[in-house]
Amino acid sequence: MMGQEKRKVSICDDSMLIRKKLRDLLETEFDCEVVEAGNGQEGITSYDQTRPEVVFMDIVMPVCDGLSALQEIKRLDQAANVVMLSSTGTSAKLVQALKLGANNFIQKPYDREQIAKAISSIHK
Repeated sequence: MMGQEKRKVSICDDSMLIRKKLRDLLETEFDCEVVEAGNGQEGITSYDQTRPEVVFMDIVMPVCDGLSALQEIKRLDQAANVVMLSSTGTSAKLVQALKLGANNFIQKPYDREQIAKAISSIHK
């Protein structure tokens, strides 16, 4: 393939519907290569194997929540770009996510602009 390589993006969310909608948006609008994870533990494993440029991470998930997964991903790679996506927009969780090294925090339902901004703020 000539030209720019596709950005590799990971979506970590326990909602299949949210993963599908975000995947469609990322693939069609932003030409990204997308990997999916259904919970924080899968997200950590997937990050370790694929090293995406950015991870969209839900906070409330079974097995391993987004904050624990964020911590673990940051342990694997200090430079990891993680954007928290959550409908439970409690300020305590937001503050905690940012303290743990999240790059950004987007409240669901997100819009195209927020996703575009999150992707463009990531430097290769």
